[in-house]
Amino acid sequence: MEYLKQAPAPDESVDRSIRQTVDVMLTEIEKRREAAALEFAERLDGWTGDVVLSAEKRADLIAQVPGRLRRDIQFAHRQVSRFAEAQRDSLAEFEIETEPGVRLGQRVMPVQCAGCYVPGGRYAHIASAIMSIATAKVAGVPFVVACSPPYKGAIHPAIAYAMDLAGADVILEIGGVQGVAAMANGLFTGREADIIVGPGNAYVAEAKRVLFGRVGIDVFAGPTESAIIADESADPMTIAVDLTSQAEHGPNSPVWLFTTSRTVGEKVADLIPKVAADMPNEDVVMAAWRDYGDIVLCDDREEAVQISDRYAPEHVQVIAEDLQWWKANLRNYGSLFLGEGSTVTHGDKCSGTNHILPTKGAGRYSGGLSVHKFLKILTYQQLDAEANKTFSAVGSRISRAEGMDGHARACDWRLRKYFPDTQWDFEVTDQKRYET
Repeated sequence: MEYLKQAPAPDESVDRSIRQTVDVMLTEIEKRREAAALEFAERLDGWTGDVVLSAEKRADLIAQVPGRLRRDIQFAHRQVSRFAEAQRDSLAEFEIETEPGVRLGQRVMPVQCAGCYVPGGRYAHIASAIMSIATAKVAGVPFVVACSPPYKGAIHPAIAYAMDLAGADVILEIGGVQGVAAMANGLFTGREADIIVGPGNAYVAEAKRVLFGRVGIDVFAGPTESAIIADESADPMTIAVDLTSQAEHGPNSPVWLFTTSRTVGEKVADLIPKVAADMPNEDVVMAAWRDYGDIVLCDDREEAVQISDRYAPEHVQVIAEDLQWWKANLRNYGSLFLGEGSTVTHGDKCSGTNHILPTKGAGRYSGGLSVHKFLKILTYQQLDAEANKTFSAVGSRISRAEGMDGHARACDWRLRKYFPDTQWDFEVTDQKRYET
């Protein structure tokens, strides 16, 4: 491999500063609850209004959304819901009898309350409302709280419409760390979220990371990442357009090209500044490209797979021949886009797969947000008395091999109770002597 362009190493001191700020905010909000959250909302967003969006204001915001945009949001909602429904149906409850008298089973149970964060700072993330809320509702979550930072006196009307269409039970006009903390602590609603999902800036991502364990989260999220794998058949202009389209997420959003063609790589490097110069947010795009963009020249497609899997990008787009080979061999990514006709924008907005995806290498061990994130797989078992002849004997012996005598005695009790006349070829504690 050879770097035709390599980004400089990131400044880790920025992450430490964010971590310290978030720790202070979360501690203060947990201690003083709504009062602290309101103070942060005023200080950071200039917001002094009601946090819970009223039914009247919700209706007023929805009325501001133009008809064409409503229909587009409805279209995206249908696609996301249909894919989520298929994901839900791929899980099933079952019960099997593994041995006579032993019934084991699985139940699929939604969490009871989900918190969905929808960004609304630089951009109005309409699609994020659908991706998180609609997926939770398809999973069967009975109570969904959604929050988004206020925008010019209210959350963005189109976000409010998408939240409403997707089924949000309560909408909070609050964002940032204070919004995440509000959902985790049940502020303004009295319902603590079991899981918090949704993209956000570095402070939102850090708040979710700190809260993980106390609540569930979707993914450990960082800035949006996009990679393109290309061979000599790829169109350099298509690559340049698609990489710059993703770089507009923010000045710290990595965009990468892994290619087996030096000609394609060099042409893309030449085109990206020209494509960016024609965009209204050239400064953002070029900052991302300058500081986080890589072009890696690979010896062959096998090395391209190795490099891509090492990066484990949030999005991987393949513009190359033999797409099925790439589909079969790539392993680490958030979502895969096969062929020139499949741009990441489709997945971000309306194709149906979820756009809340793992970043910073988390694609090595985790997928993105799905119906399954809102569902718990609960197991159960029922053993009759006769089955205890085998299972309690085995359980007793393994427990003593582990040095856990109390565990063994729970099995011994059943052996003595159900089979009082049986002689065992191992020591079985007789606890009847304790009875009076």
